[in-house]
Amino acid sequence: MKKSKYIIIAVVMFVAVILLLFYNKKKIQAQSKIEYREKFYVSVAKAESKIPTENISLVGTITANNDVNIISETSGRVTQVLANVGDYKQAGSVIVQVDDELKKAAYSSALANYEKSKKDFERMQSLLESKSASDVQFDAAKLAYVNAESQFIIAKRQLNDTKITTPISGYITSRLVDVGSYVASGPNATMIANVVDISKLKVKVNISEKDAFLLKSGDNVEVTTDVYPDAKYLGKIASISSKGDEAHTYPIEISIQNRQEKPLKAGMFARIYFSSLVNSHLILIPREAIVGSIRTPQVFVVKDGTARLRDISVGNQYDTFVEVINGVNEGDDVVISGQNLIQNNFKVEIVK
Repeated sequence: MKKSKYIIIAVVMFVAVILLLFYNKKKIQAQSKIEYREKFYVSVAKAESKIPTENISLVGTITANNDVNIISETSGRVTQVLANVGDYKQAGSVIVQVDDELKKAAYSSALANYEKSKKDFERMQSLLESKSASDVQFDAAKLAYVNAESQFIIAKRQLNDTKITTPISGYITSRLVDVGSYVASGPNATMIANVVDISKLKVKVNISEKDAFLLKSGDNVEVTTDVYPDAKYLGKIASISSKGDEAHTYPIEISIQNRQEKPLKAGMFARIYFSSLVNSHLILIPREAIVGSIRTPQVFVVKDGTARLRDISVGNQYDTFVEVINGVNEGDDVVISGQNLIQNNFKVEIVK
């Protein structure tokens, strides 16, 4: 019995020693891990106060500064065509001549009647002053003169309308009539041609409400096209709408001065670049420094070899940077790499 008792005691002691050694090993390993995790290597970037460079690009279609459809203000047969598609015409140039034979006759008759009525009126005016004519005679002469003058003005306008002219200087983009074509005036007036002025061009684009309030009329923009990828054109904001659309964007119009070298044409696609929309210094940090969500952002700030977790408030994003409203000061070292391995108050070593 005593021998069995000693054996049991020995076994128990052996097991106890084994358990103690196992426990100590775990404790040593845990301690080693703690010691190992006492220092981590991280990369940092300094929070900077600067004016962010924000480049926004939008695509729009170039349109002519002035695009006019020329319609007929007279009726008759086309007798002469003086413009072809692609021609450049100065304002006032005749592009189509309509038969004017009857209009000339009407004009000559109206002119003769006007000149006669004018002389009769002037003679009657002299007679009235010398009391050689009555008021009734004078009034009749005056009425005849006024009516003749009106008829003369109408006849002159109708004759002039047989010469269809371009109201603006520009290029003829289409011509819809030829010699012999019949043109009409009135509600169903015949369209004669289209002319565009591309000395200046414009592009309409929509910009976000945030950026709309940072822009103003007169601001310069840069314009590029796929046709001339190496050419840059200067544009100016001509207008910004005071009313947003359903998507909360605001229409703006860009004016572009065309040039003889590598000229732009209406219908081309253009890319508009808006830069430096912000003109004040902001505290900026790299976007990868943010820990957690953008709703509850935090960053690790390293000071004296310790990483401290800070709550921050952020503003707008500018390319790869984020504006910090509070929580970080200029010059602070914020962790941009290795932050997923550390916790608040961990010892860290900065690596380049």
